Amino acid sequence: MKKKISVLFAVILGLTAALSGCGKEKEKEAQLIPVTLNEVAHSVFYAPQYVAIEEGYFVKEGIKLELVTGFGADKVMAAVLSGDADIGFMGSEASIYAYQQGAQDTVVNFAQLTQRAGNFLVARKEMPDFKWSDLKGADVLGGRKGGMPEMVFEYILKQNGIDPEKDVNIDRSIDFGSTAAAFMGGQGDFSVEFEPSATALEQQDAGYVVASCGVDSGYVPYTAYSTKDSFMKENPEIVQGFVNALQKGMNYVNTHTPEEIAQIIKPQFPENDLKTIETIVKRYQEQDTWKENLIFEKKSFELLEDILEDAGELEKRVPYDKLVNTEFAEKATEK
Repeated sequence: MKKKISVLFAVILGLTAALSGCGKEKEKEAQLIPVTLNEVAHSVFYAPQYVAIEEGYFVKEGIKLELVTGFGADKVMAAVLSGDADIGFMGSEASIYAYQQGAQDTVVNFAQLTQRAGNFLVARKEMPDFKWSDLKGADVLGGRKGGMPEMVFEYILKQNGIDPEKDVNIDRSIDFGSTAAAFMGGQGDFSVEFEPSATALEQQDAGYVVASCGVDSGYVPYTAYSTKDSFMKENPEIVQGFVNALQKGMNYVNTHTPEEIAQIIKPQFPENDLKTIETIVKRYQEQDTWKENLIFEKKSFELLEDILEDAGELEKRVPYDKLVNTEFAEKATEK
C-alpha cells in the first residue's frame, strides 16, 4: 500500500512540475515583445535571418517575431508606412522613393544584410561560354521597373555595353515570384531568378543558371532592414535587440559550412530537400553574399544612388544621414 502511495505521489509531483514548467514557458512567452517583420521574399538568400529565427536569437533578445512575406519592395514599404509591419526588409531604394514622395514619417535603414545581388540569369539551354552580349535581341523576363533586381540587371547590361531599351526585350510586367512559372510555361529566352526558383528550374531541366548577377554587378547594398523614424525613437531597445539577433545569425553563416547552415534553416523551406538548400547556400556563400556586420556604410548608400541615377529613378540625391542609422549595427558588433 505504501509503495502504491509513493508511486502515486511521484506521478502527482511529476505532473505538478510539468504543469509548472508549462506555466513558466507561457509566462516567458507572454513577456516577449511582438514585432512584425515584413520581408520582400522568402529565400535562402536571407539565410542569416532564418538562422536567427531557428536558433532562437530573437527570443533571447525578448522578441516574439512574426514573419510576413510581402512579395515585392513596394508592398513591404506600404506595410511599414501603414503600420501593418514594424520593420521592413527590402531593397533600400524603397526608402529613397518614399522620402522623395514626401513620407511624413521617414523610413530609415538601420541594418544591411546582403552585399551582393541575389538573382541569377537562367537560360533555356546550357551555355558554358555565356557572355552578356548573348542577350542582344533576346526576350528576357526581368523584374519590376525601379526595383533593385531589375536595376542591378540593367546596370550589368550597361557595364557590358548593352542598351536595356534597344538591345534586349525585357518583360517587366510579371509579378515578383511568378517569373519562374512563366518561364516554365514557355515565356522568354532567359529569366532573372532568385533562389530557390533558379535551382528548381535546373532540377526540372527547365532552365540552366548561366550567370550570377551578384558576381557580375560587384558589391551593392542589395537588401536592408528599415523602420519608421517614430518607431525607432519610441522603441530603441526593440531595434537594438532585433539587430543583436541578426548579428548572431550573420556570425553563424560566416563561420559554418553550407551543410550546417542548411540543417538549421531547413524548417523555413519545407518544400525543398536538404541537398537543394545546401546547394543554394553554397552558391551564395561562394559569391560572398553576406556582410560580416550589419553596418550600412556611406559608400554603399552612394553606390545605390549611383545605380538609381543610372536607371533614371532618382529625382534628387538624398543625404546619407537622412535615411541611414548605423548606431544599432555598430553596438551589435561590440557584443
